[in-house]
Amino acid sequence: MSGIIKSAKRLETKFSHPSISFLIKHKFIPSGRIILAGDKSIAHRALILSALSRGKTILKNFPLHDDSLATLNALSALGVKIRRKGGLVLVKGCGKGGLKASGKPIFVNNSGTTLRLLLGVLAGMDFKTKIVAGEYLSRRPMSRVNVPLRLMGARITARIKNNEEYAPVVISGGKLKGIVYHAKIASAQVKSAILLAGLFAKGKTRVFERLSTRDHTERMLKMFGANIIVNSNSVTLNPNQDLVSPGEIYIPGDISSAAFFIVLAALIPKARIIIEQVSLNPGRSGIINVLKRMQAKIKVVVSKADQLVNFEPQGNLTISSSKLKGTVVYPKEIPSLVDELPILMVAACFAGGRTIIKGVSELRVKETDRINSMVVNLRKMGAEIRVTKVGPVENIIIQGRGRLCGSELKSFGDHRTAMSMVVAALAAEGESRLDDISCVSKSFPGFLKTLESLA
Repeated sequence: MSGIIKSAKRLETKFSHPSISFLIKHKFIPSGRIILAGDKSIAHRALILSALSRGKTILKNFPLHDDSLATLNALSALGVKIRRKGGLVLVKGCGKGGLKASGKPIFVNNSGTTLRLLLGVLAGMDFKTKIVAGEYLSRRPMSRVNVPLRLMGARITARIKNNEEYAPVVISGGKLKGIVYHAKIASAQVKSAILLAGLFAKGKTRVFERLSTRDHTERMLKMFGANIIVNSNSVTLNPNQDLVSPGEIYIPGDISSAAFFIVLAALIPKARIIIEQVSLNPGRSGIINVLKRMQAKIKVVVSKADQLVNFEPQGNLTISSSKLKGTVVYPKEIPSLVDELPILMVAACFAGGRTIIKGVSELRVKETDRINSMVVNLRKMGAEIRVTKVGPVENIIIQGRGRLCGSELKSFGDHRTAMSMVVAALAAEGESRLDDISCVSKSFPGFLKTLESLA
């Protein structure tokens, strides 16, 4: 599916989509208020812990995209009773030991969070499960999760290629033991899988992190009454308590989805966008911190009342047109904005001066090689961008020119690359063509509609 994107500075902008086609006449200056569907990371964890708890849980503002639905469908296949009506989901918890073996392999589509967190849960079940993934997820490494779960006692087999493990994965759970694990990779998914397995283990489970990662799992476990202690560089879980539903959870808007509109408003003259009820988790707010450092005009208002109810900070963002300046992004900041790096690269191209993003190797193992997809596209648009490598550490260096030019662009089948290039094309001079926009359904099926609402 292809779409033509004409510059926001020209007279008209046209998008095409399998089910949506619209035309924006006159100059496109993004303006207005938006509320985004619930945060993907929070939604996965809310579903899983609701399923493992006692009682019924209502999830509000649940995101209806491919990834979250993959977790919902997987839990349903394991015997959890779930009802959905729009963005409202009702989960009838079956307790920690209430999941049932599926009669057939569980398909998790291309949702890495579903696969990795589900492995942590299944490690504690006394039955065998085969998990099958989609094309893109089947290329992503799984040893990072399989190794610590094996140390806890799970039996796991996976497809092996070049000394790395990949889906499909077969796991036989059962009697687990708590472990002390020093994470070699900064990954919230790995940490979460270990903590979820720790719910079923004998003895405490403790995870040490060299770099802090997003803490949605820890916050959600506390909400469900788990015995968990969080320190500056470690998390300790004592599995001596059952999980109890809090009754109702509102899932704040996805900050990763918001990032595209934050950058869009910053890049286009006279733009002003307000994003309401968005997640402001400190482990996810790196994109806001870095863009502010680049002189982006972003006003943040945190809702303390909502934070007390949900254990997750949220609030409103107001973003206005800005003159960006280059900056340096350090490795310790990467975990807090790893999903937002593609759109940050777009922002850097329009900034004055040089931007250096250090320690970006994890982008190689996302849905696609996002270093490659973004460098290829941005160079086509005239960006001065290069990648340097010292040992295993890769850095991206962008010399901002304050402008890009329209071109023929590729999504590489990756949702974040596709949405980043739509934003780049809208801020660029001239006309661009993007080969595929349908892949945005993975995380943000309403992307084009939301964009249209700001015209």
